[in-house]
Amino acid sequence: MLSQNIKESTHPAHQKTEGIVVRQLKAIRSEVDYVNVLKGFYAYFRSVENNIAPFVTTDVLPDIHERRNSSYIQKDIEALGGNIDNLPDANAPIVTNVLEALSALYVLEGSIMGGPYIVQMLHKYGIERGTSFFEGYGADSAAMWTGFTAVLNKYGETPADHARAIDVANQTFFNFGDVFTEILSEN
Repeated sequence: MLSQNIKESTHPAHQKTEGIVVRQLKAIRSEVDYVNVLKGFYAYFRSVENNIAPFVTTDVLPDIHERRNSSYIQKDIEALGGNIDNLPDANAPIVTNVLEALSALYVLEGSIMGGPYIVQMLHKYGIERGTSFFEGYGADSAAMWTGFTAVLNKYGETPADHARAIDVANQTFFNFGDVFTEILSEN
């Protein structure tokens, strides 16, 4: 299955990006710091969403409009008194078809699955609001992930297509990490 191949083949990129993001989260000392982290998430999610929008429609992923997206991050930023001005650079991988778009979305959906851990970390740092995006799908998280991977696997039935799908997922991880590397270097 493609979802399993992506998981295994992107493990190093996933670990590297996760380390970069966790370092940024651990540096949060105020809501202003948190807003800056959210701006990185917003900029990147929005960039990926723009690139995949022509390919990931309701015909492909019927519940696409029910999934967490950059608009949730924007609401969290605004709930904390911030705005979406002065965003870091965020460059999504270029996608040219449905499978590539779903492979990029795999990274975004996967990051949402880790959101509850981020919320716990934020609470330790005194951040109590602006966490709706990271709260994910609540009790529906496992079902939403299963539904997404079923669609990904359907479009990735041909093993010959897996290498390109994995390349896009790896690039999505690396580019996501680049957003936070830039934020870290500015602090």
